[in-house]
Amino acid sequence: MSDLRDLYQEVIFDHYRRPRNRGVLPGANHTARGHNPLCGDELTLYLVVEDGIVKDVRFEGQGCAIATASASLMTEALKGKSEAQAEALFGQFHDMITAPPGAPRELSDALGKLAALSGVREFPARIKCATLAWHTLRAALHEASGTVTETKTISTE
Repeated sequence: MSDLRDLYQEVIFDHYRRPRNRGVLPGANHTARGHNPLCGDELTLYLVVEDGIVKDVRFEGQGCAIATASASLMTEALKGKSEAQAEALFGQFHDMITAPPGAPRELSDALGKLAALSGVREFPARIKCATLAWHTLRAALHEASGTVTETKTISTE
């Protein structure tokens, strides 16, 4: 199990040191801002959605290793997904990250590289860091105004 934990840590640090899809996205037609005031994580998420498909996605901002790695991994996972698939991925990720420690691995097995963040659930204070990009994604998809914070989530109703 420590080999798996080491691999997950390696993935997280790799995405923190060399985040994928970082930067402004010209032509973005969905944008949202996220901020975690408890630790200072901030990000802006840019999406190009055409015919209900996420064609491109990028983010910019600053944050801790968990927040940055989560945003980087999320952007990789989203490209080419429909808006419905992106919403489903949000739900799967949220279920995995908020599951109690020791939850069945099936929650993370279906998420590929995103499973690297499954260990965050053992550190409740860091869950907000891992989910900030995801809540910002929902805001962008629903074209919500304002800034997503760690205490405010976007309702789809």
